[in-house]
Amino acid sequence: MFGLGMPELIVILIIVVVLFGASRLPELGKGIGQAIKNFKKATTEPDEIDVTPKKPVEDSKAAETKEADQTSREKAG
Repeated sequence: MFGLGMPELIVILIIVVVLFGASRLPELGKGIGQAIKNFKKATTEPDEIDVTPKKPVEDSKAAETKEADQTSREKAG
């Protein structure tokens, strides 16, 4: 396993416990597991691309100007 023997793995485990604390190890393992699961899911799923044409959206300024023109016309006429 990557050229690491049992003594090296024990030393690495002790260092990890000292750095993160025994109470945070399950959270750390869960997070890594979920990340791997999501990565595998993303690589196996086909890419879904939405190809429906988007409706052109007017600028908010243009829409405000249009509304202001309509209200001024209603008041004048």
